[in-house]
Amino acid sequence: MVAEFGSSWTAVVLSFWYSFFNGMAFNVLAVLALSSHLRTMLTDPGAVAKGNASKEYMESLQLKPGEVIYKCPKCCSIKPERSHHCSICKRCIQKMDHHCPWVNNCVGKRNQRFFVLFTLYIGLISLYALCLSGLQFYMCVKVQWNECSDFSPPVAVLLIIFLCLEALLFLTFTAVMFGTQIHSICNDETEIERLKNEKPTWERQLHWEGMKAVFGGPPSLLWLNPYAGLQLWHLLMIHRHKGGSEFYV
Repeated sequence: MVAEFGSSWTAVVLSFWYSFFNGMAFNVLAVLALSSHLRTMLTDPGAVAKGNASKEYMESLQLKPGEVIYKCPKCCSIKPERSHHCSICKRCIQKMDHHCPWVNNCVGKRNQRFFVLFTLYIGLISLYALCLSGLQFYMCVKVQWNECSDFSPPVAVLLIIFLCLEALLFLTFTAVMFGTQIHSICNDETEIERLKNEKPTWERQLHWEGMKAVFGGPPSLLWLNPYAGLQLWHLLMIHRHKGGSEFYV
């Protein structure tokens, strides 16, 4: 009797710590993913001021003889090197990679880091959910579905299969996006530049130099921190404008 009580108590304690650890790990990843998503969405991607290609502004630049600058005919702005016009944001974005509907913003010079972290954490959550689902299925089969789930065996199987398929789908998609972004950063080439097959006229920062340029410094745990460098007043200075979102930095 005492042995059975001790065994059941041990099982309860192990079950509690198993649930606690997995719940904490999953929710920490979820918070990091959500924070990365918000920072990608709310951070200025490198928007160029619209309508700055005026005669007065051009004269204030004091260009040297033979110096060439480019003007965007769509938003009437002076285009810095490696900037492209986004037809959705209706303005030019510095070092624009692509416009992402997931974050309702362009991925560019100033928020690419957060987009990379977003895909990383969503991929890790998906992998974690896939592992937990597989482990739960194994444990249920091992005890022949006795007290392994609050649902009936057929319903539990369907839920596990659905969760596995969903996790596998998001894992595949985000892993591809993450790999593509890292490849672009290490080659110092945006997706638009790759698709347009643009020849580099800039000095490339390859491999670790490219990573340090995007993530802001030498390799450290701060690379994985979406809160690094967060200034809340920046978020308060974003407002809606007739021509689209305006960003002030």
